[in-house]
Amino acid sequence: MPKKLHGVLAIAHTPFTDGDEIDELVLKREVEWAFGVGANGVGTGMVSETMRLTDHERVSLANMLVGFAGNRGPVFVAVGAESTKQSLAHAKAAEREGCDAVMAVPPLTSKLSEAHLVDHFRALADGIGIPVIVQDASGYVGQSIPISVCVKLLEQYGPDKILFKPEAAPNGPTLSALRDATSGKATIFEGSGGIFLVDSYRRGIAGTMPGMDLLDGIVAVWKALQRGDDATAYRVSFPIGAIVALQLQAGLDGFLAVEKYLMHKRGLFPSVRRRKPYGWELDAETATEVDRLFAHLQEALGTPP
Repeated sequence: MPKKLHGVLAIAHTPFTDGDEIDELVLKREVEWAFGVGANGVGTGMVSETMRLTDHERVSLANMLVGFAGNRGPVFVAVGAESTKQSLAHAKAAEREGCDAVMAVPPLTSKLSEAHLVDHFRALADGIGIPVIVQDASGYVGQSIPISVCVKLLEQYGPDKILFKPEAAPNGPTLSALRDATSGKATIFEGSGGIFLVDSYRRGIAGTMPGMDLLDGIVAVWKALQRGDDATAYRVSFPIGAIVALQLQAGLDGFLAVEKYLMHKRGLFPSVRRRKPYGWELDAETATEVDRLFAHLQEALGTPP
């Protein structure tokens, strides 16, 4: 029986060796740290550099995450690809490896009609026995998914099979529109890196899917919101939002560069190595501002920088 997805679900950054292979030992340390600071589960997404991994690496990454997580929480992996056949193959592999769900963006190089989007996600839902998270990552990559597509999928498969991660601008109103169009039945996760977390929480999300780099802060904000502690939620979320604003300047490459910089700064990653090619390097002045904001975050958490 798949574990239910809820709460703070950390998106793993993929660590690479100097030989450009997945660093298994570092990945294990990352997963241990995630559960240690309060993550409810782990998974992969766009900031896992999924689209830059080989098919074998994607299966291997799923296998490692399931093994490292053990029974501590659900594991899900991204299965987005440029064809339905590829995406379904990734989804079936994830199910075989023991994942509790898969997450899929539509193909990134084609703008699909509503009918083709529905067909694409239906093929995934029909092809595996575990839930499918429909991800609209159009805030930084790919095409948006119309609300009507989400409604059709939810009506056919129900909220236990089809879940949603809408990241289309404007994020808050888009999230609310999906909630209202499904009469509150949709299970919705946000993935803004934390910049919209407080607002999204108030709109009724079931959880959040942040990268690992600011995870201790995200967990603190989530717990504060759950207990109605707005003072703590805002105090911790402000430096998080400021860091994410810097990441947003360069799209997906901006997220990856800053996030891996912070993973290295924390001592979790031995390097900031990313899988090539990429279009943006972290410049010294941006890095210095990230350092200042990270120090503010640690102060807000009561942790020495």
